Amino acid sequence: MGKRDELIAKYAEDLRNKCGMEPDMDLLTKVTIGCGPAIYDADASTVAGSQPGELETVKKNFLMKKLGLSDGPELDSAIDSVIETYGRSERNKYRAVIYYMLAKHFGKESVYG
Repeated sequence: MGKRDELIAKYAEDLRNKCGMEPDMDLLTKVTIGCGPAIYDADASTVAGSQPGELETVKKNFLMKKLGLSDGPELDSAIDSVIETYGRSERNKYRAVIYYMLAKHFGKESVYG
């Protein structure tokens, strides 16, 4: 099992145990691959849920660029909702897990089709 597979298994555990959802492993794998080398970097692999700049990056680079959504208050509320689901007190909020939940939230799984 390679490093990426270990990370995907860890993300799946977070989705099950911290977010209360059964992951679609095919989608989770594609989202993780889509994150590129960031998943191997301790800082880049997580999202700081309390930093506005970090959340703006998630909105601009993922929701708007990757998923093709238009800017609006619904993007901010979706990010907020996902952070809430993951747990605000959760220290390591993995980027791949956040992106996975956002893709599901907006029904944009087809972007990874």
